[in-house]
Amino acid sequence: MSSLRWKAMAIAVTLLLLCFSREVESSLSLSDKIQELPSQPQVGFQQYSGYVAIDEKQQRALFYYFAEAETDPATKPLVLWLNGGPGCSSLGVGAFSENGPFRPSGELLVRNEYSWNREANMLYLETPVGVGFSYSTDSSSYVAVNDKIAARDNLVFLQKWLLKFPQYKNRDLFITGESYAGHYVPQLAELMLQFNKKEKLFNLKGIALGNPLLEFATDLNSRAEFFWSHGLISDSTYKMFTSFCNYSRYVSEYYRGSVSPICSRVMSQVGRETSRFVDKYDVTLDVCISSVLSQSNVLNPQQVTETIDVCVEDETESYLNRRDVQKALHARLVGVNRWSACSK
Repeated sequence: MSSLRWKAMAIAVTLLLLCFSREVESSLSLSDKIQELPSQPQVGFQQYSGYVAIDEKQQRALFYYFAEAETDPATKPLVLWLNGGPGCSSLGVGAFSENGPFRPSGELLVRNEYSWNREANMLYLETPVGVGFSYSTDSSSYVAVNDKIAARDNLVFLQKWLLKFPQYKNRDLFITGESYAGHYVPQLAELMLQFNKKEKLFNLKGIALGNPLLEFATDLNSRAEFFWSHGLISDSTYKMFTSFCNYSRYVSEYYRGSVSPICSRVMSQVGRETSRFVDKYDVTLDVCISSVLSQSNVLNPQQVTETIDVCVEDETESYLNRRDVQKALHARLVGVNRWSACSK
């Protein structure tokens, strides 16, 4: 009997320890819980944001924003959203300008009726280090970053994030994104599948790419054809843009920090003809006139009225640079004076 009694006690203690460890793991997310964002409307879902250190020395940390599903979050999938650039913020672009629960409107936040958190638990990650609120205390990390490092860091982030939110460990997971996420998403998915061969952690169900950059020469050089076919550049400029310096060459030189004189001349001509008053992503859409004119002496920007739809990026940058907003998000600026939507 004594032997059975000891076994029973051992089992009871083990169960208690397991329960306790789960409570401790769950409590890791409590410090990241957002009580309320400044000027937000009342909502019934939970929000979290904060940092996950991705190296042992705690020198590099990625910033995330997490909005649980509006209804029945326990039954909804987990979706990781990544913006591209490379160097653009999933918080400022994805969450607050595109598919997140709120959009800035002046000093207020308003509901986004097309928010993806109506159907999923949405996790937005500012990646790689140096993007948005993500940072490294060693500035050399910004110089050394590449696709391989970004994918590895994103994998480490997800591993550690699931320690904060263990209830999502076995949840259906989708990775989504746009633009340069055409590289981020499949490369991260590949690492996750490799990791699962050793330890089943990620219940990856699929990936989705919107407007992805997949192959530089084809994707980037279509810009000249697009501008010319929409009447935005002349025949002679189109010839220069395809013969003397195509866009993939210019982008390559730009990211190396050394733009050749010929590419500089071609891009200046393209810029003059397309003008700042045309949205390069949607030529049928208005541009944020107040933003454009604030960079020139044409008109006083205060005289121009624009809708939130075309000025949402400007509104977002203003909102995320408010000190009360950064405090509510548990965010901090490291090595920079302002948050920006895209970083070099």
